[in-house]
Amino acid sequence: MNTDVINNMQSWIVNNQGLLIEYAVNITAALLTLIIGFMVAKMLTGGLNRLLRRKIDSTIADFITSLIKYVILAFVIIAALGRVGVQTASFVAVVGAAGLAIGLALQGSLSNFAAGILLIAFRPFKAGDYIEAAGTAGTVNSVQIFTTVLMTPDNRMIVVPNSNVLNGNIINYSKEKTRRIDLVIGVSYSADLKKTKEVLTRIINEDNRILKEPECRIAVGELGASSVDFVLRPWVQADDYWNTRFDLLERIKNELDANGIGIPFPQMDVHLFKKEADGQLRRQDVA
Repeated sequence: MNTDVINNMQSWIVNNQGLLIEYAVNITAALLTLIIGFMVAKMLTGGLNRLLRRKIDSTIADFITSLIKYVILAFVIIAALGRVGVQTASFVAVVGAAGLAIGLALQGSLSNFAAGILLIAFRPFKAGDYIEAAGTAGTVNSVQIFTTVLMTPDNRMIVVPNSNVLNGNIINYSKEKTRRIDLVIGVSYSADLKKTKEVLTRIINEDNRILKEPECRIAVGELGASSVDFVLRPWVQADDYWNTRFDLLERIKNELDANGIGIPFPQMDVHLFKKEADGQLRRQDVA
């Protein structure tokens, strides 16, 4: 490098030592502000979240703390920019104007934010509820600022935009403490209906998980094309729904078999036509 250039740089550094030190201090302070601010925001919102979870539902706690966290981070960034000499007043004005333009471009995100607030306000579900919404189903993990997080029974995480959840039908399977199991059991037309009903009633009465009130309904629901269809509508605790349903189906099959009550299944008759030597068609029936 040219000696004159080096000398000029050294001379400039010597003449502007105070300015360089000031910039170095400001940049260091800005970095420290960012680091400490991010750490404080994380610790503060984490502690607040744990405190709120003791008082209110975790979905509301997660939403409130997420909102507070982003507000704190915004102030931290503005403070750091002000420390390095950026005029924050004009910066805020620019951010406001940019925010308006971004808001128009991100209408979907804003609608998700508004939908999140409405979900928290009206509370059609809470954390831990098993719901069906926006074409998917799972256990509610949390409601974030823009999305709702669901966990499926096979441990997959599904992130659904809040507006999709709010604008569609929401089926909450965990809202009530009890659920009704709807079963349809088809038996043969040759079966003794009175005996069949007695067998089904005994199965229901011997299962302690099935509630006495409301009473289980057992009746002939339909005379189908190939079977007489009984409907069983026992009530159970919501937590016992699937285990009770699976066990009932297995026991009903075993008990009907043990009592000689047939359960029909679809059958097909096949008719074969064979052309004889005399040109006539002869039908051969194969069941």
